[in-house]
Amino acid sequence: MVGKAVTTPHDSKTYKIIGCAMAVHRELGPGLRENSYQRALSNALCDADLAFEEQKLYEVYDDPEQPRLVGYYIPDFVVEGTVIVEIKALRGLDNSHLAQIVGYLAVSCCPVGLLINFGERSLRYRRVFPPQKLVEHIINRQWLFVPDWLRDKWDRGNPHTQSVKSVS
Repeated sequence: MVGKAVTTPHDSKTYKIIGCAMAVHRELGPGLRENSYQRALSNALCDADLAFEEQKLYEVYDDPEQPRLVGYYIPDFVVEGTVIVEIKALRGLDNSHLAQIVGYLAVSCCPVGLLINFGERSLRYRRVFPPQKLVEHIINRQWLFVPDWLRDKWDRGNPHTQSVKSVS
């Protein structure tokens, strides 16, 4: 079965973001560290007059009925308040990277995400939509940032609580 292109009200925005990423990749090429691409993409988004937030903190709670803060998700960019942009500089992407952006979409309630990889010879990108069952995708401990103060609070409050590693 051949995949169909999905059209959304956010297409012009995502195309503009992808265009910025293509310009950055064309200028810098593959092989640099992720933070180099992040700075360059930040400049390109500014030049394209797109409003964005970098490294926005999204609180992650373990239970909607009795919420307990378990950490934060920190996507690379939130563009125009509607598009999560997560960038990578890797030789290839796997399902864990897709799961990362799905988790970000579940917590942020943004309608679309872009997973962009600058690490290959050609720029790779993927448009990602939120899962239908959001609750199942909210906590992905691999991508969860847990500050030391929160981990200490858990350890003091409950001796049976498992510590969660910080992701840097």
